[in-house]
Amino acid sequence: MKKATLLLLFIVGFAIAVQAQQKAFQFGFKIAPNIGWIKPNAEDYKRDGIKAGFNWGFVGEFYLMENYAVNTGFNVLYLNGKYEYPYKQNGSGGVMVGTLNRELHAKYIQLPVILKMKTNEIDEFGGLRFYGEMGFGLGFLVDAKADDRFTVANNLVFSDNSDVSKGYRFTRESLILGAGVEYPLGGSTFLIGGIRFDNNFIDILKDQNTVDTSIEQKAISNLIEIQVGLLF
Repeated sequence: MKKATLLLLFIVGFAIAVQAQQKAFQFGFKIAPNIGWIKPNAEDYKRDGIKAGFNWGFVGEFYLMENYAVNTGFNVLYLNGKYEYPYKQNGSGGVMVGTLNRELHAKYIQLPVILKMKTNEIDEFGGLRFYGEMGFGLGFLVDAKADDRFTVANNLVFSDNSDVSKGYRFTRESLILGAGVEYPLGGSTFLIGGIRFDNNFIDILKDQNTVDTSIEQKAISNLIEIQVGLLF
Protein backbone atom coordinates (compact mmCIF):
# COMPACT_ATOMS: atom_id res chain seq x y z
CA MET A 1 0.00 0.00 0.00
CA LYS A 2 2.83 2.35 0.91
CA LYS A 3 4.63 1.65 -2.39
CA ALA A 4 1.44 2.19 -4.36
CA THR A 5 0.90 5.55 -2.60
CA LEU A 6 4.45 6.67 -3.38
CA LEU A 7 4.06 5.60 -7.00
CA LEU A 8 0.79 7.53 -7.27
CA LEU A 9 2.42 10.65 -5.80
CA PHE A 10 5.28 10.35 -8.27
CA ILE A 11 2.90 10.04 -11.23
CA VAL A 12 0.84 13.02 -10.05
CA GLY A 13 3.98 15.11 -9.51
CA PHE A 14 5.29 14.20 -12.95
CA ALA A 15 1.94 15.05 -14.55
CA ILE A 16 1.92 18.46 -12.82
CA ALA A 17 5.47 19.15 -14.03
CA VAL A 18 4.52 18.24 -17.59
CA GLN A 19 1.41 20.43 -17.46
CA ALA A 20 3.52 23.34 -16.24
CA GLN A 21 5.29 23.46 -19.58
CA GLN A 22 4.08 23.58 -23.16
CA LYS A 23 5.29 20.12 -24.07
CA ALA A 24 7.34 17.38 -22.42
CA PHE A 25 9.06 16.71 -25.74
CA GLN A 26 9.73 18.77 -28.86
CA PHE A 27 11.10 17.68 -32.22
CA GLY A 28 12.51 19.74 -35.07
CA PHE A 29 15.36 20.37 -37.46
CA LYS A 30 18.18 22.85 -37.96
CA ILE A 31 20.65 24.18 -40.51
CA ALA A 32 23.92 25.79 -39.48
CA PRO A 33 26.69 27.28 -41.62
CA ASN A 34 30.03 27.21 -39.81
CA ILE A 35 33.65 28.24 -39.96
CA GLY A 36 36.18 25.62 -38.94
CA TRP A 37 39.89 25.39 -38.30
CA ILE A 38 42.55 22.79 -37.53
CA LYS A 39 44.78 23.50 -34.54
CA PRO A 40 47.91 21.29 -34.67
CA ASN A 41 49.82 20.39 -31.52
CA ALA A 42 52.98 18.82 -32.90
CA GLU A 43 56.45 20.13 -33.72
CA ASP A 44 56.56 22.17 -36.98
CA TYR A 45 52.83 21.66 -37.60
CA LYS A 46 51.00 24.96 -38.20
CA ARG A 47 47.43 26.19 -38.64
CA ASP A 48 46.89 27.63 -42.10
CA GLY A 49 43.59 29.55 -41.95
CA ILE A 50 39.88 28.88 -41.59
CA LYS A 51 37.37 27.30 -43.95
CA ALA A 52 33.60 27.45 -44.31
CA GLY A 53 31.52 24.36 -43.62
CA PHE A 54 27.96 23.32 -42.92
CA ASN A 55 25.83 21.37 -40.47
CA TRP A 56 22.27 20.13 -40.72
CA GLY A 57 20.28 17.74 -38.63
CA PHE A 58 17.28 16.75 -36.56
CA VAL A 59 16.74 18.03 -33.02
CA GLY A 60 14.89 16.58 -30.03
CA GLU A 61 14.34 18.26 -26.67
CA PHE A 62 13.26 16.42 -23.53
CA TYR A 63 12.17 18.69 -20.70
CA LEU A 64 13.51 17.95 -17.22
CA MET A 65 11.48 20.84 -15.76
CA GLU A 66 9.87 23.99 -17.11
CA ASN A 67 13.01 25.88 -18.21
CA TYR A 68 15.51 23.03 -18.46
CA ALA A 69 15.76 20.52 -21.28
CA VAL A 70 18.12 17.91 -22.68
CA ASN A 71 18.83 18.72 -26.31
CA THR A 72 19.93 15.84 -28.52
CA GLY A 73 19.57 14.71 -32.11
CA PHE A 74 21.39 13.66 -35.24
CA ASN A 75 23.74 16.04 -37.07
CA VAL A 76 25.49 15.74 -40.41
CA LEU A 77 28.58 17.88 -39.88
CA TYR A 78 30.84 19.11 -42.68
CA LEU A 79 33.99 20.36 -40.97
CA ASN A 80 36.83 21.90 -42.98
CA GLY A 81 40.19 23.41 -42.10
CA LYS A 82 43.75 24.02 -43.30
CA TYR A 83 47.15 23.19 -41.85
CA GLU A 84 50.73 22.52 -42.98
CA TYR A 85 53.46 20.15 -41.85
CA PRO A 86 56.86 18.65 -42.84
CA TYR A 87 56.49 15.89 -45.42
CA LYS A 88 58.77 13.41 -47.19
CA GLN A 89 58.10 12.22 -50.72
CA ASN A 90 59.73 9.07 -52.07
CA GLY A 91 59.89 9.00 -55.86
CA SER A 92 61.88 7.84 -58.83
CA GLY A 93 64.08 10.94 -58.51
CA GLY A 94 64.95 10.13 -54.91
CA VAL A 95 63.73 11.41 -51.55
CA MET A 96 62.34 14.95 -51.35
CA VAL A 97 61.66 16.74 -48.05
CA GLY A 98 59.40 19.77 -47.99
CA THR A 99 56.09 21.15 -46.73
CA LEU A 100 52.62 19.73 -47.30
CA ASN A 101 49.77 22.24 -47.19
CA ARG A 102 46.53 20.38 -46.55
CA GLU A 103 42.95 21.61 -46.89
CA LEU A 104 40.84 19.01 -45.08
CA HIS A 105 37.18 18.33 -45.89
CA ALA A 106 35.76 15.99 -43.23
CA LYS A 107 32.22 14.69 -42.82
CA TYR A 108 30.92 13.43 -39.46
CA ILE A 109 27.71 12.03 -38.08
CA GLN A 110 27.43 13.75 -34.70
CA LEU A 111 25.29 12.77 -31.71
CA PRO A 112 25.09 15.66 -29.21
CA VAL A 113 23.81 15.55 -25.63
CA ILE A 114 23.35 19.11 -24.34
CA LEU A 115 21.77 20.70 -21.28
CA LYS A 116 19.70 23.67 -22.46
CA MET A 117 18.65 26.36 -19.94
CA LYS A 118 15.90 28.81 -20.95
CA THR A 119 14.52 32.03 -19.54
CA ASN A 120 10.83 32.62 -19.01
CA GLU A 121 8.92 34.07 -21.96
CA ILE A 122 9.33 37.84 -22.32
CA ASP A 123 5.87 39.25 -23.06
CA GLU A 124 7.25 42.61 -24.24
CA PHE A 125 8.98 40.79 -27.13
CA GLY A 126 6.10 38.54 -28.16
CA GLY A 127 7.00 35.62 -25.91
CA LEU A 128 10.64 35.44 -26.98
CA ARG A 129 12.99 33.63 -24.61
CA PHE A 130 16.76 33.36 -24.38
CA TYR A 131 18.72 30.17 -23.77
CA GLY A 132 22.21 29.01 -22.92
CA GLU A 133 23.54 25.50 -23.52
CA MET A 134 26.45 23.28 -22.60
CA GLY A 135 27.11 19.67 -23.43
CA PHE A 136 29.03 16.96 -25.25
CA GLY A 137 29.24 15.92 -28.90
CA LEU A 138 30.35 12.55 -30.22
CA GLY A 139 31.14 12.46 -33.94
CA PHE A 140 31.80 9.47 -36.21
CA LEU A 141 33.95 10.04 -39.29
CA VAL A 142 32.10 9.19 -42.50
CA ASP A 143 34.49 10.64 -45.06
CA ALA A 144 37.68 12.72 -45.22
CA LYS A 145 39.16 14.18 -48.37
CA ALA A 146 42.06 16.59 -48.75
CA ASP A 147 43.40 19.07 -51.26
CA ASP A 148 47.16 18.74 -50.84
CA ARG A 149 50.03 20.90 -52.15
CA PHE A 150 53.58 19.63 -51.67
CA THR A 151 56.37 22.17 -52.08
CA VAL A 152 60.15 21.92 -51.77
CA ALA A 153 62.01 25.23 -51.34
CA ASN A 154 58.82 27.05 -52.43
CA ASN A 155 58.65 25.04 -55.66
CA LEU A 156 55.45 23.07 -56.26
CA VAL A 157 56.15 19.35 -56.63
CA PHE A 158 52.56 18.10 -56.81
CA SER A 159 48.99 19.01 -55.99
CA ASP A 160 46.46 16.28 -55.30
CA ASN A 161 42.91 15.58 -54.15
CA SER A 162 42.49 12.25 -52.40
CA ASP A 163 40.69 10.25 -49.73
CA VAL A 164 42.64 10.56 -46.47
CA SER A 165 40.22 8.85 -44.06
CA LYS A 166 42.84 6.35 -42.90
CA GLY A 167 44.95 9.16 -41.42
CA TYR A 168 42.20 10.37 -39.06
CA ARG A 169 40.56 8.95 -35.96
CA PHE A 170 37.10 7.44 -36.37
CA THR A 171 35.62 9.45 -33.49
CA ARG A 172 35.67 13.14 -32.64
CA GLU A 173 34.81 14.23 -29.09
CA SER A 174 33.90 17.83 -28.33
CA LEU A 175 32.63 20.26 -25.71
CA ILE A 176 29.67 22.28 -26.99
CA LEU A 177 28.80 25.77 -25.71
CA GLY A 178 26.08 27.98 -27.13
CA ALA A 179 23.46 30.68 -26.68
CA GLY A 180 20.47 31.93 -28.62
CA VAL A 181 16.80 32.81 -28.72
CA GLU A 182 13.51 31.02 -29.29
CA TYR A 183 10.55 32.89 -30.78
CA PRO A 184 7.00 31.41 -30.69
CA LEU A 185 5.25 31.15 -34.05
CA GLY A 186 2.00 29.80 -32.63
CA GLY A 187 1.00 26.74 -30.64
CA SER A 188 4.06 24.69 -29.79
CA THR A 189 6.14 25.86 -32.79
CA PHE A 190 9.26 27.91 -32.13
CA LEU A 191 11.78 29.54 -34.44
CA ILE A 192 15.32 29.10 -33.10
CA GLY A 193 18.41 31.18 -33.79
CA GLY A 194 21.74 30.92 -32.03
CA ILE A 195 25.50 30.60 -32.04
CA ARG A 196 27.43 27.51 -30.99
CA PHE A 197 31.11 26.80 -30.31
CA ASP A 198 32.12 23.17 -30.86
CA ASN A 199 35.50 22.60 -29.20
CA ASN A 200 37.22 19.29 -30.04
CA PHE A 201 39.42 18.08 -27.15
CA ILE A 202 40.94 14.77 -28.36
CA ASP A 203 43.37 14.55 -31.31
CA ILE A 204 41.84 13.74 -34.69
CA LEU A 205 45.14 12.69 -36.34
CA LYS A 206 46.78 9.27 -36.31
CA ASP A 207 50.26 7.92 -37.08
CA GLN A 208 53.71 9.54 -37.08
CA ASN A 209 55.27 12.26 -39.21
CA THR A 210 57.00 10.96 -42.35
CA VAL A 211 60.10 13.18 -41.99
CA ASP A 212 60.66 12.49 -38.29
CA THR A 213 58.89 9.35 -37.11
CA SER A 214 59.50 10.29 -33.46
CA ILE A 215 56.92 13.08 -33.90
CA GLU A 216 53.37 11.94 -33.26
CA GLN A 217 50.84 13.80 -35.38
CA LYS A 218 48.43 15.75 -33.17
CA ALA A 219 45.69 18.26 -33.96
CA ILE A 220 42.19 19.22 -32.92
CA SER A 221 39.40 20.60 -35.09
CA ASN A 222 37.11 23.39 -33.86
CA LEU A 223 34.17 25.26 -35.32
CA ILE A 224 31.77 28.11 -34.70
CA GLU A 225 28.33 27.82 -36.24
CA ILE A 226 25.25 30.01 -36.64
CA GLN A 227 22.19 27.81 -36.34
CA VAL A 228 18.61 28.39 -37.44
CA GLY A 229 15.85 25.87 -36.86
CA LEU A 230 12.27 25.03 -35.98
CA LEU A 231 10.91 23.15 -32.97
CA PHE A 232 7.40 21.68 -33.02
